[in-house]
Parts: sequence; C-alpha cells; structure tokens
Amino acid sequence: MTIQLLQLRPVAFDHPDAVRLNDEVQLEYAERYGDDGDATPLDPTMFAPPRGLYLIAYDERDRPVATGGWRSQDENGEGYTDGDAELKRMYVIPAARGLGLARRILAALEDDARAAGRLRMVLETGAKQPEAISLYASSGYEQCPKFGYYRFHELSQCFAKAL
Repeated sequence: MTIQLLQLRPVAFDHPDAVRLNDEVQLEYAERYGDDGDATPLDPTMFAPPRGLYLIAYDERDRPVATGGWRSQDENGEGYTDGDAELKRMYVIPAARGLGLARRILAALEDDARAAGRLRMVLETGAKQPEAISLYASSGYEQCPKFGYYRFHELSQCFAKAL
C-alpha cells in the first residue's frame, strides 16, 4: 500500500473515523500487554479547542491512517502540573508506518498546544512500545516522574518536553 498524505484534519474524538482508529489502537495495546487496552477515562470534550485538539491524518483517498490528540491538564492528584498538555492516542495504521506520519502529527500537536498557552507536553507510554519511546526520545522528550492513570504500573513510562 502506497500512502500519500494529503492533510491533517481536526476532528472530534467521537468522530466515526476517530472511533475506528481508537478501536484499532486498543486492540494493539491489548495484544502487546495482554489486557483490555488503555483504560484511561477519556471524554470527547477533553479534546475540544482551545483546551485540546484531536487530529486525523488522511491519505490521498481520504482514508484515515493516523491519529493523535492533546488535552489540557493542570495540577492534580495524578501528578500533572499547571500548564501541561497531555498527548493521547498517537497511532499509525500498520500499512502507513515508517512514513513520518507520527512525527508530523506530534509536531502539529505541539504547535497547537503551545499556541493555546500550554507550557509542557507530557505523555505516558509503555515499555512494550519501543517504537513510540524512540519517536519521543528523538523528538526531545525526556523521562519524567510518572503521572496519570497508569502512574503506579511498572510498565508505564512517562515523558515530558517543554513547549
């Protein structure tokens, strides 16, 4: 499958294409970790501008091939700090991997969060996602104290980057 990216489009987290790709990433999490996927509670309103953004990358045939979003976080009992933007649901379909789509989505999300006044992009990933860890490390993210839903899980790894 040859993929030529045409555009990144902001969509609602409950848009049918977002739901379908979220289902796919949940299956991948379940396979990698032997569980039911990411149980972090998410609501579509969390990604509504200006306190968040959800993007889908579409190819030349208008097929959704990658996603990613950010949501605002401020200091709370889960370890976030004021001004955080949390990266969520970064995913590229297997046929589109290796084309730089995740890096392009990540840059767009960072730009948007910065423009919205957020100070730091944070993310949680898992030890069984080496490709994700490599992407974030090569994009300037550094490991940070754990936060969020999986902050007590041994396979959880958290990263942050100043915006």
